[in-house]
Amino acid sequence: MSLLTVKEVTKSYKSGKIAVNNVSFHLDKGECFGLVGESGCGKSTLARCLLRVENIDSGSICINGEAIEKLSERRLYPYRNKIQIVFQNPSAALNPRLKIKESLLDPYEQFCSSLKLSYFSYSSKEQFVRQLLDAVELPSELANRYPHELSGGQRQRVTIARAISIEPELIVLDEPTASLDVLSQKAVLILLTELRKTLNLSYLFISHDLAAVSQMSQRIMVMKSGELVDQFDGEHLSSQDRHPYTKDLVSIF
Repeated sequence: MSLLTVKEVTKSYKSGKIAVNNVSFHLDKGECFGLVGESGCGKSTLARCLLRVENIDSGSICINGEAIEKLSERRLYPYRNKIQIVFQNPSAALNPRLKIKESLLDPYEQFCSSLKLSYFSYSSKEQFVRQLLDAVELPSELANRYPHELSGGQRQRVTIARAISIEPELIVLDEPTASLDVLSQKAVLILLTELRKTLNLSYLFISHDLAAVSQMSQRIMVMKSGELVDQFDGEHLSSQDRHPYTKDLVSIF
């Protein structure tokens, strides 16, 4: 059974714009599945729909075989800790008024009543925070700092630590390296790969950067103007069977 199954999902806005049009795919456990396309093609809208931040017009979204697209917020609550997200801009994702340790503890404290952690332990807040920082290769002394006191790469590692803190099954990575310098991008991609293997995570890796998606993903799908135009195994990226739009993307990366 797939971890995530999306069937014929469509999302439009009051303006009449169809942001996501009849999109279907599945994501397996332990897999990194890449979603690539130019800015404005509907990638982030699809991500918000999967997280139930936005409701879809039609179609279905299933987690472990359970349809979640019509669940009330109360019935959706048990699924909230199964999917987490890492955003493009870590500065916007972290509350500037909270110390790093407070940001890291927040997800656990929200879901602690329903969590059974297997990799991290929670014998004390201090130990828990140290474990999270160690997992993303940050020194423990950063726990008492504020986001503005960290570099961009360090802030993104903190958002990754926060995402894994409740041991989700799936993490949506929405342009996670777009705001980083080249060296930080490479280091974060390596870290994400190691965490996926260590924690048995699954990723939906969203980016306009085909090189990064190709490096990370076992399978790749390509979106254009809200529609899924291509889907293939990563090693077939340069195949002549690719959609013309995919070939255009390949030619410029």
